[in-house]
Amino acid sequence: MNEGKDTAAAKYRQMTEEPIRPLILSLAAPSIISNLVTSIYNLCDTFFVGSLGTSAEGAIGISFVVMTAIQAVGFGMGQGTGNAISRFLGARDRERACIMATNGLAITLLLGTLIAILGNVFIEPICIVAGSTDTILPYAKTFIGIILLGAPFMCSSLMLNMQLRFEGEALHSMIAIMTGAIINIALEPLLIYVVGLGIAGSAIATVICQFISFCILVWQIQRVGITPLSPRWLRRPTRAMVARIVNGGLPSFVRQCMLGVATTLLNEAARPFGDAAIAALAVVQRIASIGNYVQIGIGQGFQPVIGYNYGAKLYERIRAGYRFSVRTAFVAVALLGVVTCAFAPQLIGLFSGNPEVLDIGTLALRVESFTLPLTGTAMITNFLLQTTGRMWRATILGACRLGLVLGPVVLVLPPLLGLLGVQLAQPVTDVVTFLVTIPMAWSILRELAAEEHESKRASSATVPAR
Repeated sequence: MNEGKDTAAAKYRQMTEEPIRPLILSLAAPSIISNLVTSIYNLCDTFFVGSLGTSAEGAIGISFVVMTAIQAVGFGMGQGTGNAISRFLGARDRERACIMATNGLAITLLLGTLIAILGNVFIEPICIVAGSTDTILPYAKTFIGIILLGAPFMCSSLMLNMQLRFEGEALHSMIAIMTGAIINIALEPLLIYVVGLGIAGSAIATVICQFISFCILVWQIQRVGITPLSPRWLRRPTRAMVARIVNGGLPSFVRQCMLGVATTLLNEAARPFGDAAIAALAVVQRIASIGNYVQIGIGQGFQPVIGYNYGAKLYERIRAGYRFSVRTAFVAVALLGVVTCAFAPQLIGLFSGNPEVLDIGTLALRVESFTLPLTGTAMITNFLLQTTGRMWRATILGACRLGLVLGPVVLVLPPLLGLLGVQLAQPVTDVVTFLVTIPMAWSILRELAAEEHESKRASSATVPAR
């Protein structure tokens, strides 16, 4: 126990005293790497299953609804408990941080089990509502049924991954996530082709590797020792505990759900223009996701810095970290944008040889290359709002790019401009979201300055007069 306290004290000193710029970069790098490895795994998964036929490939698309539910619970619980943990540690209240960590895992396992049970009970209606055809349905039921069995561990892996990052241990998180992804890439073709399990082999490989990641994450958390998991920390969830989790986690839960909405909106807008338009947008989003993963990684590097220093009432470090993170995200994604704009035809061609897909995708990618750097400001501001407990503003801002703004844009532009309106929908949404971000960023920075002033005034009032 003393060793754990010493580790927590050392981490507190690092997060509250180390220079901001190298601190954020050191925390962001593992997050960016693990995000990119996950992206590569997703591409490999699509490739392997796609080789089994169009119906099998369609089943992967249908499973997106279930995967979104699993990820929404995992990210929501991870952000909710992680936000609270980092603030407790910043306030040097390690016991409450440990209670939050253990109870977060227990609640997430329970929610994952509910998803597994209800999902399998209603598996056929879920597949049909998600858009399954009669030919896709058998593959979708097989794939989703197996994936649902791993829901408790998949939700919990995402949650524990977030907790480690909020504690400032992104490197340990990266090791667990990368290990699972790499094993999955090797195991999937073995089960699909060699063992002959087909699409079931893909699902089994995913569940096995998620369980491996879960075990590694539990081991890493115990090894780090800042908030070790233990039955003695279990408590009956109180209203205050649930409120903290919801306050920190609801924005991520909504963001993840809105991701499914965004994909559906863009696909529906592209549908009248044929399969090539839908395929082109899918390719553009895969390429653009690299820039998003970089921005998210920088934001995830900034989040534990916010939590610790907000708990410690070190507001100037938060403001300095915000300014640095926004600049870094903008520059990094702008440089990527130069590459994606210049080599758009070549990049689109890596995914499709269809000339129509190439033409539609090239213009869409080039336009988005100019606007994507703006979204970093929204991403970092959203993390700042969320980690300091501004739940509703964080939820609204997080939903803008993935639905609240995109929806009206999709309703207006394609009818007016045709296919060009579809290609411009996401870039226009990025610009509008950036404009919405500016007043929100201004307000939260003013509020932090006011809190700092109040904190200093309260501290001076408690100093005894001489």
